[in-house]
Amino acid sequence: MDLLQVIILAIVQGLTEFLPVSSSAHLLLIPVLTAWEDQGLAFDVALHIGSLVAVIVYFRKEIGRMWFAWIDSLRHRRLNEDGKLAWAVILATIPVGLAGILFSGFISDALRSPVVVAVGLIGFGILLGIADWKHRGAKSEYQMSKSDIFWIAMAQALALIPGTSRSGITITAALFLGLSREAAARFSFLLSIPVIALAGGYETVGLVRQEAAVDWFAVVIGAIVAGVSAYLCIHYFLVFIRKVGMQPFVIYRILLGLLLLWFFL
Repeated sequence: MDLLQVIILAIVQGLTEFLPVSSSAHLLLIPVLTAWEDQGLAFDVALHIGSLVAVIVYFRKEIGRMWFAWIDSLRHRRLNEDGKLAWAVILATIPVGLAGILFSGFISDALRSPVVVAVGLIGFGILLGIADWKHRGAKSEYQMSKSDIFWIAMAQALALIPGTSRSGITITAALFLGLSREAAARFSFLLSIPVIALAGGYETVGLVRQEAAVDWFAVVIGAIVAGVSAYLCIHYFLVFIRKVGMQPFVIYRILLGLLLLWFFL
């Protein structure tokens, strides 16, 4: 891969990992607009690592408090708000992990098509718009009930459907349950940590098994660019939704879905 390809793909990964716009849709569209070949498994792993480092660095203080509170909950059975949030992240990750194990083959064979991606973009985009317009509240991520955590966890499992967007569906569910825009986004970003780690770990196993040569220049540059773009995305997304809301992303999803339908139908 040349440098321009590495940078563009890394930026796309860094942005779409956290914006509610579906990374699978963009990965489908890029080959249509370019003549680029598949970037390979090592590059995918590098991009996941960059994104994972970005979200951990951004939320390092929160993660530190959650980690020690979670350990304290195991040792002394004391549970403060940081410990509750840590358990919420852990428990809300279980359904998507199980769904990935049980249905990944079916999804890859039956659902990974441009039409499914386009329909997911449009349909779940409209749901995001309704949630942001009609149902958002003022609860923080620390005020979630067990029921809230359950429904967000179930929603996150739907992210395996191409075109859904993991961040988009978790933010949508959180808004429907009365969380504020910023709280919904922050919890979605925290939920991304174990999900990205699991996805990266799965890809790493495949990488170890293959014998293809690794383009280390692309891997290193891609990880750095993905990490920087992801960090900036998280920061400015939180600022943007506080002032503007989710509707621009809803419009973007619908237009992108229509574009995919136009290209592939």
